[in-house]
Amino acid sequence: MARREHINDYFNGQTFMVLCAVALVMTAAVALTMGIRPAQASENGALFTLHEPLIAEGTLSATINVLCLLATGGILLALNKVYTFVRSMTHLFVSSFFLLQIANPSGLVSFNVGTLLCLITVLTMMPLFASYQDSHAQRSIFLVFAIVSTGTMFHYGFLVLFPAFLLGFIYLNSFRLKGLIAMILGLLTPYWIVLGMGLAGYLDFAPPHIHGIWELDSSPRSNWMLSLSVLTAIAGIVLAAMNFLTIMKYRMQTRVYNVFFIMLLLFGVVAMCLDYSAVMMFLPLLNLVVAVQIAHVYTLSTFPFRYVLMLLFIAACFGSCVAQLILP
Repeated sequence: MARREHINDYFNGQTFMVLCAVALVMTAAVALTMGIRPAQASENGALFTLHEPLIAEGTLSATINVLCLLATGGILLALNKVYTFVRSMTHLFVSSFFLLQIANPSGLVSFNVGTLLCLITVLTMMPLFASYQDSHAQRSIFLVFAIVSTGTMFHYGFLVLFPAFLLGFIYLNSFRLKGLIAMILGLLTPYWIVLGMGLAGYLDFAPPHIHGIWELDSSPRSNWMLSLSVLTAIAGIVLAAMNFLTIMKYRMQTRVYNVFFIMLLLFGVVAMCLDYSAVMMFLPLLNLVVAVQIAHVYTLSTFPFRYVLMLLFIAACFGSCVAQLILP
């Protein structure tokens, strides 16, 4: 009994998180060495077009990408220490995020919009979570929506953050009339600056390009990545449903933080369904949310052999990684 609990505690610990971080770096290096190409992604923004990879030089691009993923995990860990959205003492949500990223090595070999979206999301969670029941949160609201608006200039995928953060501020009881004005100004200001400085013109506005699944590359690796995205989305929804009733028993502040993660999950899944070409962009964000749900399930469970499920999860992630590395 003591040995089982020791193993269960090991997966919650810092040592396992560090090992997962090292495995993430090594997986990126192997994928880069094997010449794995980055996944195809939609590149359409309102005013500009992002050409992936965001950094042309291969090794530098992969290095920046991995550092951003590690930073995302570190910021998420710091957020939990301050706001405790996962109440148990655990590092598992960061470990699980790294493992889910390992499952898709195509997303590790270059700095991509998906990684950028994930990093920006955790950064903007700071002012969001800090605004809980703050009737003077106009600066936080302006900042968050200015960042979201700036992102939409380069990629329409950033629109997924708009409803999630809007409902987040409302649910955190920090959205008032002044907050509405701050949101509108935040959305308009980046466009006003760019258009006013002549960096873009009104004729540069472009509608989003929605792509159907039949337009995607039909190679075995692409099909595997699409299947991985679908499985991640389904797993996230199932785990969120399992955790929901327990989360609803938490104190109000912890509850609203976790509801925000669930909203991110749902809006991310909807966005993936609307535009299949953006699947790889939203996958890191889904991985982030699913990792939080995994940590909830693992720490809330009293099943003594839950470490076996964790071992199966690790095997599945590395199995997916190997499959992508060997598939044409």
